[in-house]
Amino acid sequence: MADLEQLRLADPNEVNRSDLVDIQDIVVESRLPKEERIADFIQKVKNPYLCKCGDMVVQSVFEETDITLTERLTQYFRMA
Repeated sequence: MADLEQLRLADPNEVNRSDLVDIQDIVVESRLPKEERIADFIQKVKNPYLCKCGDMVVQSVFEETDITLTERLTQYFRMA
């Protein structure tokens, strides 16, 4: 858990872009069970909070809630 906290605190402005994994290169094994897919993704991306997509650095921030991303997106699109 301490390692994940350290990864979460990485500053996108100070990271070496060449050290980041390009998310476009990651292939998730969809036939694995959910927990194994998550572990597989984290192993491949190395930092689930900071990666790149092409030349763009992407920082992910997660809110502590029981609401899933799917539920949140559904709410968002119903409002649009």
